[in-house]
Amino acid sequence: MFRQRTIKSLVRTTGVGVHSGRRVEITLRPAAPDSGIVFHRVDLPQVVDLPADATQVGDTRMASVLQQGDVRVSTVEHLMSACAGLGIDNLHVDLTAEEVPIMDGSANTFVYLLRSAGLEEQGAPKRFIRVTQPIEVREGEGADAKWARLEPHDGFAVAFSIDFHHPAINATAGFAEVDFATESYSRNIARARTFGFVNDVEALRAMGLARGGSFDNAIVMDEYRVLNSDGLRYDDEFVKHKILDAIGDLYLLGRPLIARYVAHKSGHGLNNKLARALLAAEHAWESVTFDSPDAAPAGVRQEWALA
Repeated sequence: MFRQRTIKSLVRTTGVGVHSGRRVEITLRPAAPDSGIVFHRVDLPQVVDLPADATQVGDTRMASVLQQGDVRVSTVEHLMSACAGLGIDNLHVDLTAEEVPIMDGSANTFVYLLRSAGLEEQGAPKRFIRVTQPIEVREGEGADAKWARLEPHDGFAVAFSIDFHHPAINATAGFAEVDFATESYSRNIARARTFGFVNDVEALRAMGLARGGSFDNAIVMDEYRVLNSDGLRYDDEFVKHKILDAIGDLYLLGRPLIARYVAHKSGHGLNNKLARALLAAEHAWESVTFDSPDAAPAGVRQEWALA
């Protein structure tokens, strides 16, 4: 049986919210089979539980935000991406503030934490969503068009193109495709950092965003160049981070995908729209399990062998 996975032991760290600027402690705990990934606001008078669920995303400005009434858990996408990359199905996430800490701006710290806690198989079958018919969502027209699509594929692959009209970004690859049958999430995606522009900082902070952003947790650019002294981690780090985000946003479906995701200029909002469209189109997907990891497509089992 291809089994579900959680972590073996509790692990915690502290950081800052990239948008709130608030210090937050995050604790990752093992969870029972079929629990899913659940965020817990333990700083409130009564703990509020927010399951990682695409239908519970209430805000997508610069991040994916789970919302239950007035209670929020913001910027879940990097941790969700790490969980997807390592095949974590079930996890409790305790937070002492409303935002998951940004750490270094990538998913790499979360990969490290999850592996430090140990990865453990569980006595329940791992359930996948296998896409059987293409699903696409679009916004805008002409040069302003943005779109995202899921299509049938025997494994999991992601293709993404960006277009920012910025010299530093244009100097790198504007397109990347990763097939996880042959490439590693941890090596090829997890270290890609979020990025932002100095000129946007004042406007974002007026909106209550980017208050914790810094050179320690983002690639920062002026009108012409990258300002970080250490440069880029990948030659195509900008588009790789968009892939990292998309993997995390789509993992809010609650199960790993057997599909190919293709997108142009997509973001958290369009990714969530695509996830909701897939859930609504019951004719376009099926739930599947496998008798063993070897029976599953290579693209959904490779990282298990590396973990």
